[in-house]
Order: sequence, then C-alpha cells, then structure tokens
Amino acid sequence: MRWLAYPGANAPHDIRVALIGGLFGTLPIFAGGVVSTILVTAAIAIRHPTPPFVAWLIIEIAVCAARLSVLFKARHAASQRRTTPTDLYVLLSLIWSASIGYGGFISLISGDWVVATLACSTAMGMVGGVCFRAFNAPRLATAMMLISVGPFVPAVVIAGKPLLYVVLLQVPLFLAAMSSATFTLNKMLLSTMQSERENEHRARHDTLTGLANRLGLAEAVDAGLKAEQQAAKELAVLFLDLDNFKAINDTHGHVAGDRLLKMVAERLRRSLRATDVAARIGGDEFVVLAKGLTGEQATELGNRLTNSISAPYDLGGGICATIGVSVGVALAPEEVEDAEGLLSVADAALYAAKAERQVKLLRTLVGENPSQPMAPAAGA
Repeated sequence: MRWLAYPGANAPHDIRVALIGGLFGTLPIFAGGVVSTILVTAAIAIRHPTPPFVAWLIIEIAVCAARLSVLFKARHAASQRRTTPTDLYVLLSLIWSASIGYGGFISLISGDWVVATLACSTAMGMVGGVCFRAFNAPRLATAMMLISVGPFVPAVVIAGKPLLYVVLLQVPLFLAAMSSATFTLNKMLLSTMQSERENEHRARHDTLTGLANRLGLAEAVDAGLKAEQQAAKELAVLFLDLDNFKAINDTHGHVAGDRLLKMVAERLRRSLRATDVAARIGGDEFVVLAKGLTGEQATELGNRLTNSISAPYDLGGGICATIGVSVGVALAPEEVEDAEGLLSVADAALYAAKAERQVKLLRTLVGENPSQPMAPAAGA
C-alpha cells in the first residue's frame, strides 16, 4: 500500500502528508461517483437479473459502503491528529476498481451491447475521474485504471466480435496516455507545492542567516502566548544587539560582516533548545523566544548567549574578530499579554542594558569602580 500511495520523488514530509490526504478527496465528488456506479449496476442488474450481474451489484454496494465508512473514520481521525486507516482506504480503492473491471468484463461477454455500452462508458468515466482525482499518488492511479479497464481486453477476445478488436489497441494506448498524464500532473502539483512552501519559508525567515524574520517571530510569539495562557508556562523574549559589529563591517567589508552574522546565528542555534525560536529582525539585532523559563532562568540563558557570542570569530583570510552583545529580557506573564508589547518591553530592557554598559565603561575610564553605586548629583 505504501508503494502504491507513493506521492512522488523528493517530497518533504509535510507535502507527502498533504498529497496522501488528497487521496480521500472531497465528500461531494466521492458521493457523486458512488451514486453513479450503483445506479448503473442496479439498472444492468434489473435488465439482466442473473447471478453475475446481481453479484456485481452486491459487490458494488458493499465496497462503496465500506469506502464511505472508512472515509468518515479517516476524516474524524485526521481532525484529532490520530493515525488514519489509509492502507485500508487504498486497498478498498483497488477492490472498487476491480469491481468496475469485473462489471465491464461480464457486460462485454454477455452479448447485450446496450449493457456493454453502459458498463464500459461508466468505467471510462471512472478512469478519467481517477486520473484527475488520484494523481497525488500516480502509482495508485495507474493501478486503479489498469484494473478498471484491463479486463476489457480478454472480454473482447472472448466476445469474438471482430469490430471490437480495435479495443485491443485502444486500451493499451489509453492506459499509457492516462498514466502519463497522471505522472505529469503529479510532478506539476509537487513542484507547485514545493514552490509554495519555499515562498512561505522565505516570507518568514531571514535570507542571510536562515533564522526567523520579524513576521516569523511575531507568529511564534503569538503562538507562544496562546500556549502560555493555556499551560500557565512563562514565556521569555531576549533582545540581543551586537556591539562593535559596525566597526568590523566598515573595516573588513560586508562579506566579512555577513560571515560574522551567519556564525552568530549558528552559535544561537547550538545554544538553544529545539523548542526555542531565534530570529534576526535587523542588521545586527537578534531575538530569542524561549518557553517555560523563569526570570532567573531567562537571565542565565542571556548570560550563556552573551558568553557564546562574545567568543572570538575566525572570519577567514587571517581576520579574527571579537564582538560584544547586549541583552534585554521580557517575561510575558509578568509584563504584557501581546506580541507587540512583549517585544517593546524586551527592546526597552535591551537599551537599558546598553546604557548601563556605557555608564560602567565611562566610570572605568575615569578611574571609578563600576561595581560601586554612583554618587548622587549635586542638588539631587
């Protein structure tokens, strides 16, 4: 079943899931096919109430009922993120195709050309529907078409009508053309879906570093806030600004600057958990979204990121650079309840941290101990 339901080469997991889900189709299209085939088999069984045709009607009703039941169960399971009975659905699709092929076979050898015309035209219509509804899995679509129309060939031979021998040429050519169309449509759909995924990724990620951009970060913050409200877990946002980056960019050029930013992004990835989100929202500004951290843990994370990012960088060509980083931290439950406010608080904390660093630097330059509290100004 997995081989038959193979959606196409080099399909990412999320696209494979979407393509397999498309095999279940929409309920109105499925219901239309069920009503059509049952009406045809019922009309033929009424015209020829013989065991072969009555058996076809019973098989058709049973298979269609089973497919409809599995379809509802699969949709319900998918809505609850549970495993769907896809293998069974694929198997029932093959059995349904065999039922159509069986009906065409017994109709052709019956000698009743009204019945044969009705059964064969129905089978051909179903094949067209399979080609344009199941091309998500071209192997399955080809197998269903072969099983539906393939029995026409031996039936024509048994019927012994020379005029029908043209079917011996028509069926292989028809199957080859429809199978080719199925694989072509599959490739087109796969290419389109991959392009859409890439466009969505580019819209939410920074081109240079591969980290999330402003849009991706805003969506992650909103999702994190909702999850935090439901699970009562604290959400921390760390605003990072690189110090001395402009000097490196001006001294060694933008190529070296871009290489440095990529290396900073890589250090962020290595320092964070799989559930954390890192983003680049400006030239040398980065943001980290961390879930389930207390204020103390967020501060520890900020110190760890500072130590990691402040380590020397080998930019190649004999260039070795060192930068600093200022970090501002905001906790969602304590301060704000929306993404914009949370980022604003983190941004304010960042500038407070930068101002504190500048004050300490100035006090060091004038010979004061930066760890001692500042003396009050005159008149304060």
